[in-house]
Amino acid sequence: MNVRTLAGLALCLALPLSGAARAQPAARVQVVELYTSQGCSSCPPANAALAAISARPEILALSFGVTYWDDLGWKDTFAQKAFTERQWDYAKGLRHNNVGTPQVVVNGRLDTVGGSVGEIDAALKRALLAAGGPSVVLSSAAVAIAGAAPSHPAAVWLVRYDPNIVQVPVKRGENTGKTLPHKNVVRELIRLGEWDGGAKSFPVPAAPAGLKTAILLQAGPGGPILAAAKG
Repeated sequence: MNVRTLAGLALCLALPLSGAARAQPAARVQVVELYTSQGCSSCPPANAALAAISARPEILALSFGVTYWDDLGWKDTFAQKAFTERQWDYAKGLRHNNVGTPQVVVNGRLDTVGGSVGEIDAALKRALLAAGGPSVVLSSAAVAIAGAAPSHPAAVWLVRYDPNIVQVPVKRGENTGKTLPHKNVVRELIRLGEWDGGAKSFPVPAAPAGLKTAILLQAGPGGPILAAAKG
């Protein structure tokens, strides 16, 4: 693992029918965030692992490009300062002194290098969002959140990401000469507001062409994900 330090759902119940079982709770969306850089030679296996799990309907896989590799020969074409700051929030929340790539954060609760599907699956088992908790329902124009009040107000994040595989030819740095595939690259991260319990809705603008929308309900900066939804 390459490390560089900057200073270091609704529960759907069917009416009982003769001989029919009650409907099971809808599977909760599990959030897998990859912090990566095109300048990091250890990152391609993690990029591939994230792409491999991204097709699972219960998984929201997100690839965040970070900026702190940009002065080592290649400027990441997807990196944003806000994504680096988000990774530092996780470092504080998970009690790490440093940030590094690749890093996979599962449901905001546990992190791993994420260099293989098996490694990510093991982390998912340890940090699974169980049934219950707030419901997050995303429509074309709004997101509705409902549930018991959290101990502290939770942030509501709007995420726009590219569901396509994007091939990036790298001309300098550790990955010189390689063309790196990226999937579910995050292009926008917008804080819609706070949720402090009960029923509340937030308007969601139409997504830019080619991008998909997801919502994260998160207990503070670098805190656990309480619930999520994807469009």
